[in-house]
Amino acid sequence: MAHDKQDSQYPVTPQHGDHDIAETSRTLPAATDPRRRSLLKAGLGATLMPVGGSLLLSACASDNDDEGPAAPDAPAPAPQPQPKNISSFAVAVLPDTQFYSRYATDAENQQFMRKYGSEPYKAQTQWVANNAKALSIPFLIHLGDVVDQQNKPDQWKVADAAMKILEDAKVPYSILAGNHDVILDRDYVDQSSQTSATDAQRTLANEPYLQTFGTDRAKKQATFGGRDPSGFHEWHVFEAEGQKFMVLSLSWRISDAALAWANQVIRANPTLPVILVNHQLLNIDKDGISPLEVPYGLMLWRELIHSNDQIFMTLNGHYHGAALLTKTNDFGNPVHEMVVDYQMAYQGGNGLMRLYEFDLTNNEIRVLSFSPWVPQKPKNTLNAFDQAVLTGANEEFTIKMDFAKRFAGFNKDFKAGTPSHTALIDQARALILANYTEPPATTQKPAADSDDYPQVSGTLAHWRFFGGTDGQPVPVGTVVADRTGLNPVRRAALNIDGVAGAQLGDLVWSNDHHYLSAAPGSVRFLNTDKNTARMSYFTTDTAAAINAETVPNGYTVEAFIKIDRDWTSGKNAWMNIMTRDGKRGSLPGFNGGDGESPPLLFAVSSLREIQWEVVPDVTGTRDAKTNWSGEIIADKWLHIAVVNDNTTHETILYVEGAPVLRNASDAPGLATLAANMPWVVGAGSWDGNRADGFFGSIGEVRIVNKALLPAQWLTARRS
Repeated sequence: MAHDKQDSQYPVTPQHGDHDIAETSRTLPAATDPRRRSLLKAGLGATLMPVGGSLLLSACASDNDDEGPAAPDAPAPAPQPQPKNISSFAVAVLPDTQFYSRYATDAENQQFMRKYGSEPYKAQTQWVANNAKALSIPFLIHLGDVVDQQNKPDQWKVADAAMKILEDAKVPYSILAGNHDVILDRDYVDQSSQTSATDAQRTLANEPYLQTFGTDRAKKQATFGGRDPSGFHEWHVFEAEGQKFMVLSLSWRISDAALAWANQVIRANPTLPVILVNHQLLNIDKDGISPLEVPYGLMLWRELIHSNDQIFMTLNGHYHGAALLTKTNDFGNPVHEMVVDYQMAYQGGNGLMRLYEFDLTNNEIRVLSFSPWVPQKPKNTLNAFDQAVLTGANEEFTIKMDFAKRFAGFNKDFKAGTPSHTALIDQARALILANYTEPPATTQKPAADSDDYPQVSGTLAHWRFFGGTDGQPVPVGTVVADRTGLNPVRRAALNIDGVAGAQLGDLVWSNDHHYLSAAPGSVRFLNTDKNTARMSYFTTDTAAAINAETVPNGYTVEAFIKIDRDWTSGKNAWMNIMTRDGKRGSLPGFNGGDGESPPLLFAVSSLREIQWEVVPDVTGTRDAKTNWSGEIIADKWLHIAVVNDNTTHETILYVEGAPVLRNASDAPGLATLAANMPWVVGAGSWDGNRADGFFGSIGEVRIVNKALLPAQWLTARRS
């Protein structure tokens, strides 16, 4: 990627690895020690207590008379400096709320209200409404993907109610349509993409986004400046600390005409600093931290950002995680681009959002990533994944910015207001953490030996893929035992059943394994390519007892996997961890899509989501039921568990112990077509041919005929 030269007047902290290049890609340091959260909260508690003798330590006196005279009292510690007043304000930011809108509906079984007695979307907007005055929050920015499915009216009702909380409290906000909010969702590829699927090609009267968040609604806000003719793009002007700022908010796939409109809006307000908001602009690299530019963001840079000095920062969602990139515009000034989106985190984002504090006194922008919902959740529902404040380096950071100097080219009168309050970020953090007890951390120990795991009754099959020399091929026909002794699997012959181009070295032994797996190794599936049907895999024998099993009383399936670091959607989308053979369209009563697919898919989607999709073992009409995880990171070992509980009638998918949000209900058992249809590890099938081979590592797979508790999983230790 091309790089802009960093302007040393505007460093970003923490910073490292600066180079004399044309564009500064800010790779933030590794996440801080997770213990910092506890220390941080303890520190906040101390600052809220009055200074007094009870907080001071006295010198230790000896009770040994032979040691001579007692030491004089140690001097009392110097008083801690009191926080200074500053001139600052905070902008609230709501990343993608799509799953909050979806899973608060009756169609999705009211998952939030049913489990927690509250909803994250409303918790976010209510917190801002309650604290806008005290925390000097003049404005809130929504980053788009307001709902998950634009054709579901009930999801728009959830979003409508949540945003109305801000309207009732007179807290202005900007909002935009993400790709999930428009009828035609098609990505930008290159300049030719501007002739299709932009706002110019939409039938505006049909768009649900405009029906719920139309221009008439936006006009009621005191900050509203205007919308473009399509009604999808808007601008606002808010005032804080005696200064005015513009928020220019652009919906998914802006047309050339709307780009011209956006440029004109900036020109018509030549003295205003501009925060540009867009759903898609900056991406995140495979490491989950580093910024990654994409064609659409580069188009916006070329057509709008680099030649408008007033745009000093951009915000976008869409890509899962958080990252920061600083670029230099045509005027030699920095533009800070930030992506943040928590939708693939625990509980669809767990209510996480952000505050950006603009400290005009100290010339910096401070970022707080937090959840106002987590402290509201019942204590008995909290677990280690519930974090009220995020402290990773890509979530809690400071951008140094000399505001007067940065804005001097278009606003020579910009200056800080009169200092009137202490740091807003500190106040907000204290509010969030007050009366909140962090869930106790769980300590999981690596296995002491290869048998250090719970061996449970009801195990139907347990395959542990280790035993060969690290890096050496797994010979064709190699048998991997089932610990029950009933269902061994063996490496399939090369290039049969539609496979092409497979070689012996495409499947090798490895000493690598998940740190909680008792199996001291794994197998690596290499060179897999769905486009050429190149893959390797293991299968049970046609006479294996498990082939006929339908687990009508519940089940637990576990697997340790690691997606290869070179995974790409083009070559590896929808790859299967495991399946069972056959075409589900041949099942009696099947009335769903993809009849050519097998009855069970334990796979990885085009977005690197774990997919557990099964046809239940029921009579009458039936369709497939699916669990989905969020996006998972490549080159990292993961423990996946799928627990089907016959008493709760739920199937819950867990990734590294965390239950995902998108689970299935009323899906008893696992349908099979015949007792001679084998199970497959490392590949799937389509229309009778082998397909969708795995690319990465698999350590263990276990199938049990009942629902197991976490203390019985392979990540636990034997009792």
